[in-house]
Amino acid sequence: MKKLLPALLLIFSLNAVIAQQTKSPFAVRGFHLDLRIQVMTIPALKAFALKLSQNGMNTLVMEWEGTYPFEKHPLIPNRYAYSKQEIKSFIRYCDSLGIDVIPLQQSFGHVEYILRHQRYKNLREDQKDVSQVCPLETDGDKALFTDLYTELAATHTSKYIHIGGDETYLLGRDAKCKAKAEKEGKSKLYTDYIKMLCEIVIKLGKRPVLWADIALKYPEAIKSLPKETVFVDWNYGWDMSYFGNHQKLMESGFEIWGSPAIRSSPDNYNLTLWEKHLKNISNFIPAASKLGYKGMIMTSWSTSGQYSAVYESEADMAELYAIRHVYPLSGFNMSIAAYFEAVKTNQPLNITNFVYNYGQNQFGFDKARVISFWEALKTTPYEIQQGEVKSPAPLSVKQLLDSCTIARQKLYALKPTKNLQEFEHFKLMADTRVYYLTYQAIEKQVNEASFNNAQKPAVIAALKQLLATSKNLDERFEQLNKDFLNPSAIREENELRNMKVTALFARLAGDK
Repeated sequence: MKKLLPALLLIFSLNAVIAQQTKSPFAVRGFHLDLRIQVMTIPALKAFALKLSQNGMNTLVMEWEGTYPFEKHPLIPNRYAYSKQEIKSFIRYCDSLGIDVIPLQQSFGHVEYILRHQRYKNLREDQKDVSQVCPLETDGDKALFTDLYTELAATHTSKYIHIGGDETYLLGRDAKCKAKAEKEGKSKLYTDYIKMLCEIVIKLGKRPVLWADIALKYPEAIKSLPKETVFVDWNYGWDMSYFGNHQKLMESGFEIWGSPAIRSSPDNYNLTLWEKHLKNISNFIPAASKLGYKGMIMTSWSTSGQYSAVYESEADMAELYAIRHVYPLSGFNMSIAAYFEAVKTNQPLNITNFVYNYGQNQFGFDKARVISFWEALKTTPYEIQQGEVKSPAPLSVKQLLDSCTIARQKLYALKPTKNLQEFEHFKLMADTRVYYLTYQAIEKQVNEASFNNAQKPAVIAALKQLLATSKNLDERFEQLNKDFLNPSAIREENELRNMKVTALFARLAGDK
């Protein structure tokens, strides 16, 4: 009997975990990984999948983009592309954990990485903004996405393929599309094309999944889509009716999943809206449950999906750069844990209690230290646009810098007793924000009408000091993310983060 006790205790423990997990109102509980930039290593992907499984998740939506090794379209994969063997091995590993890996292949907007190439130029809605396909280039679109979906279906065991379909801002710009939109409406232009994509997916024996923002605008029009279609309603903290009428979407009869975010605009390297995202988790998940959504997928965007093109001539593009970069997912364990906790039930997350428990359990903080920790994270979370602080009340760049410097000092004073490396991410983010705001104060100064050559030496000296600081930040960033990102990706992230400081120093110092 004594020998049976450990086994029985393990069974009871597992049953307790399963019982806790099944409290969730969502059959699909998952996470979306954005690999457009900041491509995770295979060991990091596997570690993340294990973490999902251990916390009651059963789904992983992979936005592979240029990291998928398409064989019929070898221009699409980028230098960070995985091998087919790596992808198959990763999916087998996820299958063993009970994690369903759903491939996400953008097929309407957000396809710059495809349309930038001359091979696909005839599919563009606009020859300058190469983000969106023309939905009336039916033969070419159908051939391309049949190829891509077929390859994805061959490696993914999931019954779903996510086809994207969000933020189709160029809809109706092409002359042919404009004519059809004027005659039949933009909703017809959108749904006819989406229907074609859905039918490709269904012929492959899969169910199509797509973002719901455009569908919410046209709830009547989408009724023509196949009933196998699943819509994902993404909401990052705005009013539930922001995109349209949810009740009409529910009445359409389609299966609906929800999707909050732990990183989204205006987050970047220099700013994370911690409180906003925890409130999004707390408010949206129970609201989605009340509406009857069948799934919940957490998004975590590394970039906005908008790109800046570098042209070598008026007609030919040399390179595309993602406009906004966010601190890697490696630094967001707390937000991820908040999602895990919230998705288990349909109750609003008590943010204060959650942060207290997290700070105590992860870092050994007492209540006073947790309060200081949380205050530091949510201090003056304002972005700067064109030298102006976007705050509710007037605030100068210098005042914002002073506030964030004090917040950083609070973090450094806390001295966690465990999980020290995780806490280093918070410190690095705070240091990066102060570095950025110090530069913003300098940039504000040199753009004043009163700035003259007599002031240049002092500004050059300040910039030189910032560049010295940047080396320390770069080294720490590499050390914290060396097992998470590829070495070349780490170098590129550091270069982009320091670009403005380096450029202004070179301009003022005449550095040749």
